[in-house]
Amino acid sequence: MADIVDQATRSRMMAGICGRNTQPELFIRKYLHRHGLRYRLHARDLPGSPDIVLPKWKVVILVHGCFWHRHNGCRFNSTPATNPKKWLRKFEDNVLRDRRNVDELVNSGWRIVILWECGVKDAKRGKESMDWLITYIQQVGSGLNILEWPVIDSEPAISSVSFALGAACGSERARRRAGEGR
Repeated sequence: MADIVDQATRSRMMAGICGRNTQPELFIRKYLHRHGLRYRLHARDLPGSPDIVLPKWKVVILVHGCFWHRHNGCRFNSTPATNPKKWLRKFEDNVLRDRRNVDELVNSGWRIVILWECGVKDAKRGKESMDWLITYIQQVGSGLNILEWPVIDSEPAISSVSFALGAACGSERARRRAGEGR
């Protein structure tokens, strides 16, 4: 399938994509601040310079774009038809780098929250609640080192995270992944 815009327009659009201070990231930062949580941004002393760092609770938040970081099962996860081999290689490198950074952070004792762009956009529109995020951040010793939201399973009804009796729970796939320590 050919591109629907000319090369100059596509080039301008791609140049406008930034890796920091994205709309989903700004929404999460405002949400945390509104709930009294203070944080650091893009900490260069940590692997991957995480988007948001909450040192008091030893939690990092990674706000991932579904397209660039390959959110499995997401409608925004697609491969451009133009030069697909190049794009697949780029995406594979992104995913490997993400995995390496998360592993290093967990091994250093950090808890990780991976927020996907699609879920943050839904929360911004009021379709999803983010109340679980504050609970997870402040729940030291929950035993859940990596929390990914939303997790898109083959069962679309199970795609958000909730807290019950102080224990983190979400889809079965998210619980298995957290138990493995990834």
